[in-house]
Amino acid sequence: MQFVVVFLIITVILLLLYIVLMQLQIRSINNQLTKRLNENSRQPVSVELFNKDINSLTANINRYIKAEEILRINSIREDRKLRELIVNISHDLRTPLTAIKGYLQLLRRSNLTGDQIKKFEIAMKHTNDLDNLIQYFFEYSYLSNMEPELNSMRLNINKVVTECIVTFVPKLEENNLAVKFENTPPVYVLADEKMVKRIIYNLLGNCIKHSSGNIEMKVILDDWAIISIKNPIKSTANIDEQKLFDRFYTGDKSRGTSTGLGLAIVKILAEQLGGSTEAIVKNRLLEIRVRLPLDKTPS
Repeated sequence: MQFVVVFLIITVILLLLYIVLMQLQIRSINNQLTKRLNENSRQPVSVELFNKDINSLTANINRYIKAEEILRINSIREDRKLRELIVNISHDLRTPLTAIKGYLQLLRRSNLTGDQIKKFEIAMKHTNDLDNLIQYFFEYSYLSNMEPELNSMRLNINKVVTECIVTFVPKLEENNLAVKFENTPPVYVLADEKMVKRIIYNLLGNCIKHSSGNIEMKVILDDWAIISIKNPIKSTANIDEQKLFDRFYTGDKSRGTSTGLGLAIVKILAEQLGGSTEAIVKNRLLEIRVRLPLDKTPS
């Protein structure tokens, strides 16, 4: 009887020890997966304890990881090929487009009738639209593939926004739009001026294309310098806030000349400057917010 009790005690201890080892092995696998996720490690998951089910689970995890890695690499390659294709197409289209614009300018100098002038202006408008589209394609592909060379400096973001709005006055008047810029105390950022201006130009250009009324802009001082631009829209039903900065996404499918690249470029530039973007749709108003890092050096 005593032997049986001792045997049972030893068996229970061994089972408890085995359970503890199993828990430690599962914890080890979990820690390896967490490290792989957080540190972008490519190290396969390993096990120290021999157990058929644990070994089978680990093998399947490693096979899944390898398959996912292959898919990710292939996706990156295809994305790079697409961007290179866009750059090449942009270059190829530039030459004939330049020739077309040149011949249109020569045509304008000749004696045209009133009806011919109207047709010329329509042709010139569509030619300029095509030129802008090609520029967007080229710029997006270039920014996506190249590491930026930042010329960071202390900028009064309020002043930069004001200068950009003044530049856009003719286009705003042409579209019967106005910009209300809320005057706030100066907010300083540490950023590349050309990139910041490109962000603001794209924001204004996007509003001019899609706004159903006047535009509101302001600079907000928070933990970041926030450029806010808000415009009314006819309908919010087709707008996905989460996808608004994705390339080729357009909320309004009826706009044939809209590529969705303008805001995608804004996102790339903001992130290259160490900032971020956000879209808010509320009460038939679309607000785009661009966060840029503050210049915290003493004045």
